[in-house]
Amino acid sequence: MIQKLQFILSGSHGKPILGDSTFDDKNTNHEVILFIHGFKGFKDWGAHNLVAEYFASHGYNYIKFNLSHGGTTPQTPGEVTDFEAFASNTISKELADVNIVINHLSSTHSFSKINLIGHSRGGALAILKAAEDPRIHKLITWSAIGDFSSLWKPEQEAEWKKTGQIHVINARTKEKMPLNVSLLEDFKAHKAAYNVVDAAKRVKIPWLILHGDEDINVPFSVAQHLAQAQPNAKLQKIEGANHVYGASHPYKEKLKPQHLKELCKKTLDFLK
Repeated sequence: MIQKLQFILSGSHGKPILGDSTFDDKNTNHEVILFIHGFKGFKDWGAHNLVAEYFASHGYNYIKFNLSHGGTTPQTPGEVTDFEAFASNTISKELADVNIVINHLSSTHSFSKINLIGHSRGGALAILKAAEDPRIHKLITWSAIGDFSSLWKPEQEAEWKKTGQIHVINARTKEKMPLNVSLLEDFKAHKAAYNVVDAAKRVKIPWLILHGDEDINVPFSVAQHLAQAQPNAKLQKIEGANHVYGASHPYKEKLKPQHLKELCKKTLDFLK
């Protein structure tokens, strides 16, 4: 029977990380999949819970979590409501969160293998982590970005430095979501360390790159660029798929969209 257990950890700067583990209680497999969501995303976005159940039904313990400064709270885990936290988020804080969760899995569970999946900006975080952490067994990226600075326009930087803040629009809610200049400063201060393509060159473990060829958020050419940086990685195109593989939020259907089903199947084949 598929079970779901919640957990809460102290994340970056003491902010909470709310997570959950989805698994089959009859399963004896000690492999875990750790999923990292993307920018403006969260662990319960769209069809993420259906995805978790799919992998749990195939013998994996599927763990997903909300990044501490992603703007969700333990009280509102399925919506970005804490704009103060969202505004003060940085790549350093997100990487610290990923490390906190991996440390938790390594120290409190008898997992033999930790497989990392990252979507969009979470894919870039997963690449950085997989390039340097020997605890990661396999890497899978879904629609990964190839450069953290692709999330803002270069011409915004002058205004950002001057006013201390810019805004991004939430396409679904039309809300203006603030980003403090600390995000830009953090990226500039660690530009070499946060170079995703350089990290891709250092990935030594098996890596599957999945990307839709109708992704208007992150073009398929980004996936090709990552694959060129790491020739041992396996690149697979999802024909006709957009950035979220046909899902949307909220997602009320009982079945996964066709492109998401294909994404999950290709991921499972690679893991097995």
